[in-house]
Amino acid sequence: MVFNFLDIAVFIVFVVAVVTTGLMKSRREQTGEDYFLAGRGLRWWLIGFSLIAANISSEQFVGMSGNAASHVGLAIASYEWMAAITLVVVAFAFLPYFLRAGIYTMPEFLEYRYNGTARTIMAIATLFIYMLLLASVTYSGALTISTMAAKMGDQGYTVPIWTASLVIGLIAMVYVTAGGLKACAWADLIQGSALIVGGGVIMYFAFQKLGLATEPLTFIQDVGTGAVSQKAFGPETGAMDRFMDLNRVRMNMFLPSTDSILPWTALLLGLWIPNFYYWGLNQYITQRTLGSESLAQGQKGIMFAAAMKLVIPFVIVVPGIIAFNLFAGDMQNQAVIDNASVIAKYLKANPDSQQVEVVQAPTAEQVAAWPAGKFMLAVYPKDASMRAALAQNPYVLPLQQDAFAATEVQPYTIFTAADEAWAQVYPQLAAEVAAYNQKVTDAAKAADTGVKNEKFIAYKYDTALGQLLSSVLPQGTGLVGFVLAALLGAVVSSLAAMLNAASTIFTMDIYKKYISPNAGQKTVVLLGRASVLVFTVVAVLLAPQLGDPKISNSIFTIIQESQGLISPGILAVFVFGLLVRTAPPIAGVVGLLTNIVAYGGMYLAGRYRIGPEIQFLNRMAICFGLCLAVMWIITMIRPLPKPIEFKKQSNLNLTSSKGALVAGIIIVIITLAFYVIFSPIGIAK
Repeated sequence: MVFNFLDIAVFIVFVVAVVTTGLMKSRREQTGEDYFLAGRGLRWWLIGFSLIAANISSEQFVGMSGNAASHVGLAIASYEWMAAITLVVVAFAFLPYFLRAGIYTMPEFLEYRYNGTARTIMAIATLFIYMLLLASVTYSGALTISTMAAKMGDQGYTVPIWTASLVIGLIAMVYVTAGGLKACAWADLIQGSALIVGGGVIMYFAFQKLGLATEPLTFIQDVGTGAVSQKAFGPETGAMDRFMDLNRVRMNMFLPSTDSILPWTALLLGLWIPNFYYWGLNQYITQRTLGSESLAQGQKGIMFAAAMKLVIPFVIVVPGIIAFNLFAGDMQNQAVIDNASVIAKYLKANPDSQQVEVVQAPTAEQVAAWPAGKFMLAVYPKDASMRAALAQNPYVLPLQQDAFAATEVQPYTIFTAADEAWAQVYPQLAAEVAAYNQKVTDAAKAADTGVKNEKFIAYKYDTALGQLLSSVLPQGTGLVGFVLAALLGAVVSSLAAMLNAASTIFTMDIYKKYISPNAGQKTVVLLGRASVLVFTVVAVLLAPQLGDPKISNSIFTIIQESQGLISPGILAVFVFGLLVRTAPPIAGVVGLLTNIVAYGGMYLAGRYRIGPEIQFLNRMAICFGLCLAVMWIITMIRPLPKPIEFKKQSNLNLTSSKGALVAGIIIVIITLAFYVIFSPIGIAK
């Protein structure tokens, strides 16, 4: 891939335009309402673009395209299409209450409905989760930049994850620190537009390359087993025909109930929980609607965002599916970096392995000639000499001598796969590992202890976007610079939204409530800016740690699963509090704590094999039901003497929009139609 002067110029102009626009539109932030809520003056079109830009970050581009490249395929679009329905409900069922209350933050609403303790629990839990989200967004953007840099020029460039993370963090920090929510919203107007256009450009050229490919193309035969095969096409077969021939099984919105990522059972309840939490109760999203000029403007803005949600899967998910067809070999080679440390641990745990062999400092010729089947653990004396073996052969796993010598494995460790295709791609190692795992599991049971888990991967799916950007876009036209700038904008816009939200929660729910209740407006704004700096440092420092395959093979799954620690409980507490007006304050407190304990307990029980391993969306559904049950019992025992009244604490116009309601009904109908078209009775039959 060539990144020439024109690409550099386009990239720089875009970044400068975003930062300058954000700063110029927010030069008069004097009060907390100005800084955190844009003076409550956002119009519908600005709200709509800002919601999309805050949402579609690198986690969507990198994570969703990565999931799409795997066996999951189009099914991952449920996060987008179900969000369209969710947004319609949020606009008419949630937003009127929030604007009536005149709140700055979502935790603040819990004090309005329950008590200060519920507010504080939600604020603290949310800040902890936001630290992971800040790191996740930064890491996924840095990973794509690093992947693309490795393909630039003849030899490529090595851009460490921490370096790319630092650049991303600094850009977001500059305009958020200066201008707050208004800076974010205006910058999002540019970035949101560029995101959709950039995604469309990638999809167009991905289809073009698919249609012109002469080499065999890779496809997944069975989403249940992850079986992979290849197929060649003649020049007479067009791009769309090739796409459907290769990917018909992945154009199904309903995966098997046993799927570890998105079983069809999750569509019944589990997936609705993160959707309603994310779009209705998540500070860095709802902050845009809390800053709306009126209820009607907020509702129109949400409907605009919902309409765009229907389009987004076609420009993010579909290119990810094509990426696997075109670049499965490159993804397999990229996986060696993650697999090297895991294979080293496996060899230390099972020194009798017949499938792994240690070779000291092999030459480039030895690496290229190493046959498929048996793994070479290529041990080099220093990092520089490892470069010849990086991403050249999926059966050659380079590792530095010091790292290999320091490798240790804990007792009772088993080795499993982080994706469905691993056992199909490496059947010999899979058979040996299965026998080894059985011995370890039996020994752990005899010792009355749990097992630890290390994970292999077959493909580095999260490199799908980097593969597309570096290999399908025309070179020397400025398009690479534009799409890379749009991607950076996606990262920066979401990071900026999270930084602004985190600083708002810390300032309003922690500092102003407990540390300095009488703080003046200048102090509040100053602390908000200082908080942005601190959270930026957290994001940059944590981001490189998320590349560990032990955590997950998909950054998108990391984000969704971690939010389960708070999202079912928060959703249950909000919904129960709105519908059951006699629920006492203690019900809100116990509901939040119940979810944290139950979700965390089920996760640990599954991880250490002391209980069933429950897919995280199903885990969310269980916790949601449990929280509602606990709150109902408490309400039956100690109901409020009279129903709570939601008093108006805002001067905003709270008249609902009839036009937005009509648009919402149309959006719901279109979404349901998509689920029929992309199902076993439609395209996927």
